[in-house]
Amino acid sequence: MSSKQKIKWMLPKTYLRTVVAEDIDTALRSFKTLTPEMNKYVYNDGITRDLMCLSGTICTLYRDKTFNIPVCVWLEEGYPQSAPIVYVRPTKEMMIVKRSFVSSNGEVLLQYLEEWQPGECDLVSLLQVMAAMFGEFPPVCMKPYPDPEQASCWFLFHRDNNIYSRPDGRSYLFVPKDDGQPFKDHETNC
Repeated sequence: MSSKQKIKWMLPKTYLRTVVAEDIDTALRSFKTLTPEMNKYVYNDGITRDLMCLSGTICTLYRDKTFNIPVCVWLEEGYPQSAPIVYVRPTKEMMIVKRSFVSSNGEVLLQYLEEWQPGECDLVSLLQVMAAMFGEFPPVCMKPYPDPEQASCWFLFHRDNNIYSRPDGRSYLFVPKDDGQPFKDHETNC
Protein backbone atom coordinates (compact mmCIF):
# COMPACT_ATOMS: atom_id res chain seq x y z
CA MET A 1 0.00 0.00 0.00
CA SER A 2 1.43 3.41 -0.97
CA SER A 3 1.79 6.20 1.59
CA LYS A 4 -0.96 8.14 -0.18
CA GLN A 5 -3.31 5.16 0.19
CA LYS A 6 -2.40 4.79 3.88
CA ILE A 7 -3.17 8.47 4.47
CA LYS A 8 -6.45 8.19 2.58
CA TRP A 9 -7.36 5.15 4.70
CA MET A 10 -6.62 7.15 7.91
CA LEU A 11 -8.97 9.99 6.95
CA PRO A 12 -12.64 9.85 7.94
CA LYS A 13 -15.18 10.04 5.13
CA THR A 14 -16.03 13.61 6.14
CA TYR A 15 -12.77 14.74 4.49
CA LEU A 16 -12.21 15.10 0.73
CA ARG A 17 -10.03 12.02 1.15
CA THR A 18 -8.43 11.82 -2.31
CA VAL A 19 -7.52 15.54 -2.44
CA VAL A 20 -6.33 15.73 1.17
CA ALA A 21 -4.28 12.52 0.90
CA GLU A 22 -2.60 13.82 -2.26
CA ASP A 23 -1.76 17.16 -0.63
CA ILE A 24 -0.39 15.50 2.52
CA ASP A 25 1.65 12.98 0.50
CA THR A 26 3.19 15.80 -1.56
CA ALA A 27 4.04 17.76 1.61
CA LEU A 28 5.61 14.72 3.27
CA ARG A 29 7.93 14.18 0.31
CA SER A 30 9.36 17.67 0.87
CA PHE A 31 9.13 17.72 4.67
CA LYS A 32 10.18 14.23 5.75
CA THR A 33 10.24 15.05 9.48
CA LEU A 34 6.45 15.44 9.65
CA THR A 35 4.13 12.55 10.43
CA PRO A 36 0.41 12.35 9.64
CA GLU A 37 -1.93 11.17 12.39
CA MET A 38 -5.53 11.52 13.46
CA ASN A 39 -5.65 13.24 16.82
CA LYS A 40 -7.99 15.17 19.09
CA TYR A 41 -8.09 18.93 18.58
CA VAL A 42 -9.69 21.10 21.25
CA TYR A 43 -11.20 24.35 20.03
CA ASN A 44 -11.25 27.49 22.19
CA ASP A 45 -14.90 26.84 23.09
CA GLY A 46 -14.02 23.39 24.48
CA ILE A 47 -15.41 21.35 21.57
CA THR A 48 -13.17 18.40 20.68
CA ARG A 49 -12.85 16.88 17.21
CA ASP A 50 -10.74 14.18 15.63
CA LEU A 51 -8.68 15.98 12.98
CA MET A 52 -5.80 15.08 10.70
CA CYS A 53 -2.58 16.45 12.08
CA LEU A 54 0.91 16.69 10.63
CA SER A 55 3.26 16.78 13.59
CA GLY A 56 7.03 16.86 13.78
CA THR A 57 9.63 19.47 12.96
CA ILE A 58 10.36 21.97 10.24
CA CYS A 59 14.05 22.30 9.47
CA THR A 60 15.16 25.93 9.19
CA LEU A 61 18.44 27.80 8.84
CA TYR A 62 19.13 30.60 11.33
CA ARG A 63 22.52 32.36 11.45
CA ASP A 64 24.12 29.58 9.41
CA LYS A 65 22.93 26.88 11.83
CA THR A 66 20.18 24.34 11.26
CA PHE A 67 17.33 24.19 13.75
CA ASN A 68 14.29 21.92 13.96
CA ILE A 69 11.18 23.84 14.95
CA PRO A 70 8.47 21.55 16.40
CA VAL A 71 5.07 22.17 14.83
CA CYS A 72 1.60 20.72 14.51
CA VAL A 73 -0.45 21.45 11.37
CA TRP A 74 -4.14 20.64 11.84
CA LEU A 75 -6.41 20.03 8.84
CA GLU A 76 -10.08 20.51 9.49
CA GLU A 77 -12.74 18.56 7.62
CA GLY A 78 -13.26 21.54 5.31
CA TYR A 79 -9.63 21.48 4.11
CA PRO A 80 -8.55 22.52 1.43
CA GLN A 81 -11.42 25.03 1.36
CA SER A 82 -10.38 26.20 4.84
CA ALA A 83 -6.84 27.02 5.93
CA PRO A 84 -4.95 24.71 8.29
CA ILE A 85 -4.61 25.57 11.96
CA VAL A 86 -0.92 25.69 12.85
CA TYR A 87 0.88 25.67 16.18
CA VAL A 88 4.49 25.78 17.24
CA ARG A 89 4.84 22.99 19.84
CA PRO A 90 7.91 23.66 21.97
CA THR A 91 9.55 20.78 23.80
CA LYS A 92 9.96 21.04 27.59
CA GLU A 93 13.45 22.50 27.04
CA MET A 94 12.07 25.28 24.81
CA MET A 95 9.90 28.31 25.22
CA ILE A 96 7.85 30.28 22.72
CA VAL A 97 9.21 33.60 21.54
CA LYS A 98 6.16 35.77 20.93
CA ARG A 99 6.32 37.23 17.43
CA SER A 100 3.87 39.12 15.25
CA PHE A 101 3.14 35.79 13.56
CA VAL A 102 3.15 33.55 16.69
CA SER A 103 0.81 34.06 19.64
CA SER A 104 1.82 33.38 23.23
CA ASN A 105 0.07 29.97 23.06
CA GLY A 106 2.07 29.04 19.94
CA GLU A 107 -0.59 29.57 17.27
CA VAL A 108 0.97 30.56 13.95
CA LEU A 109 -0.79 33.60 12.46
CA LEU A 110 0.79 34.05 9.04
CA GLN A 111 -0.69 36.26 6.34
CA TYR A 112 -0.55 33.17 4.08
CA LEU A 113 -3.10 31.49 6.37
CA GLU A 114 -5.29 34.59 6.67
CA GLU A 115 -5.43 34.95 2.88
CA TRP A 116 -5.83 31.23 2.18
CA GLN A 117 -7.26 30.59 -1.29
CA PRO A 118 -8.35 27.04 -2.22
CA GLY A 119 -6.60 25.93 -5.40
CA GLU A 120 -3.88 28.55 -4.99
CA CYS A 121 -2.62 27.66 -1.51
CA ASP A 122 -1.39 24.25 -0.37
CA LEU A 123 0.50 22.50 2.42
CA VAL A 124 3.90 22.52 0.71
CA SER A 125 3.75 26.27 0.13
CA LEU A 126 2.55 26.86 3.69
CA LEU A 127 5.41 24.80 5.12
CA GLN A 128 7.93 26.63 2.88
CA VAL A 129 6.61 30.01 4.08
CA MET A 130 6.87 28.80 7.69
CA ALA A 131 10.46 27.54 7.19
CA ALA A 132 11.48 30.88 5.65
CA MET A 133 9.77 32.94 8.38
CA PHE A 134 11.16 30.75 11.19
CA GLY A 135 14.64 31.13 9.66
CA GLU A 136 14.40 34.91 9.91
CA PHE A 137 12.57 35.08 13.23
CA PRO A 138 12.75 31.84 15.25
CA PRO A 139 9.50 31.26 17.18
CA VAL A 140 11.17 29.24 19.94
CA CYS A 141 14.35 29.37 21.98
CA MET A 142 15.93 27.20 24.61
CA LYS A 143 14.91 27.91 28.20
CA PRO A 144 17.71 29.51 30.19
CA TYR A 145 19.40 27.12 32.58
CA PRO A 146 22.00 28.16 35.12
CA ASP A 147 25.63 27.18 34.78
CA PRO A 148 26.52 24.49 37.36
CA GLU A 149 28.94 26.91 39.07
CA GLN A 150 26.19 29.54 39.35
CA ALA A 151 23.41 27.12 40.36
CA SER A 152 23.45 28.00 44.07
CA CYS A 153 23.18 31.73 43.34
CA TRP A 154 20.54 31.08 40.71
CA PHE A 155 18.53 29.00 43.19
CA LEU A 156 18.82 31.66 45.92
CA PHE A 157 17.83 34.38 43.46
CA HIS A 158 14.74 32.57 42.25
CA ARG A 159 13.48 31.26 45.58
CA ASP A 160 13.73 34.58 47.39
CA ASN A 161 10.70 36.85 47.55
CA ASN A 162 12.74 40.08 47.32
CA ILE A 163 13.10 40.04 43.56
CA TYR A 164 12.76 43.43 41.90
CA SER A 165 12.24 44.39 38.26
CA ARG A 166 14.09 47.07 36.34
CA PRO A 167 12.30 49.25 33.75
CA ASP A 168 13.97 47.26 30.95
CA GLY A 169 12.38 44.02 32.22
CA ARG A 170 15.51 42.52 33.84
CA SER A 171 15.21 41.20 37.40
CA TYR A 172 17.54 41.71 40.33
CA LEU A 173 17.73 40.70 43.97
CA PHE A 174 18.77 42.96 46.82
CA VAL A 175 21.01 41.05 49.24
CA PRO A 176 22.73 42.96 52.04
CA LYS A 177 26.33 42.11 52.98
CA ASP A 178 27.04 40.60 56.40
CA ASP A 179 28.43 43.95 57.57
CA GLY A 180 25.26 45.79 56.51
CA GLN A 181 27.07 47.85 53.87
CA PRO A 182 25.82 47.82 50.25
CA PHE A 183 27.74 45.89 47.60
CA LYS A 184 30.15 47.82 45.41
CA ASP A 185 29.92 47.57 41.60
CA HIS A 186 30.19 43.95 40.39
CA GLU A 187 30.72 42.62 43.94
CA THR A 188 28.89 39.51 45.05
CA ASN A 189 29.03 36.92 47.81
CA CYS A 190 28.26 33.96 45.51
